[in-house]
Amino acid sequence: MTALTLRQLLGNRAERAAERLLADSGMRLLARNYRCKQGELDLVMRDADTVVFVEVRYRRKNQWGSAVETVDWRKQKRLIAAAHHYLITHPHLADQPCRFDVVAAEGNPADPASYRWIREAFTC
Repeated sequence: MTALTLRQLLGNRAERAAERLLADSGMRLLARNYRCKQGELDLVMRDADTVVFVEVRYRRKNQWGSAVETVDWRKQKRLIAAAHHYLITHPHLADQPCRFDVVAAEGNPADPASYRWIREAFTC
């Protein structure tokens, strides 16, 4: 077993904090770190009848762009492909409305005020 890097630890902490933020708003977790050939989905949540694919982005510093700016068209394309794969492998959810949210944090991942939740951050 390999030791996690500081970057991985902070990223994991940010994902857990984002999951709590979304759960506190009434969303229910369906999957965490869903991986397939097309990419990875950080969180798959259920918001009433909507399936929500959540990308969690964390940056300690924003000198090369904010956490939100890192979800560019290339990343969106991979997320859409992974979401499509998720729905194919979970056919009971395929007819449900879907959306893509981004939860971005900068600075201290333990500070709830550093999290910004963008609902319907992009569409496909």
